Amino acid sequence: MTIRALRSTAQRIRHLQAEARELEKELLQLVGKQAPELLEMLGVGAITAAQILVSWSHPGRFRSEAAFASFAGVAPIPASPGLTNKHRLNRGGDRQLNRAMHTITLTRMRPDPTTKTYIARRISQDKSSRDAQRCLKRNVCRQIFKILERRNQSNEEELSQTA
Repeated sequence: MTIRALRSTAQRIRHLQAEARELEKELLQLVGKQAPELLEMLGVGAITAAQILVSWSHPGRFRSEAAFASFAGVAPIPASPGLTNKHRLNRGGDRQLNRAMHTITLTRMRPDPTTKTYIARRISQDKSSRDAQRCLKRNVCRQIFKILERRNQSNEEELSQTA
């Protein structure tokens, strides 16, 4: 009885993994049509790019890069108890978008020498590794905002030229 249950579970797992791969391929095609620039960024895959686009929603939703960072939960919150100048993580905002940013930063921290240099520089500036990662998240958020804004501006230019 136990072997039969294990086989059945293993078959279900294989089936669900195959379905997940198919859905991720479809997602990759959809995101590739909407924002191929996002997929070109290091650390951004189909799922994280889709989450970014879903959270972005539409052009003009965010008035500035700081508003987008605050919405993503990566804007620093001052936590200075006196003469020290410290910041802490923002626990608010869109948690799925924050998770996507976290995934991107973790992915970048492994192979990318530029990111490793950035983290080392932040740590040498008396920041903890956690603070350095918070700074990196904000940096990634800034890059994503610029890409999405540029994409929206080029779309607006195309529409005005065809009209």
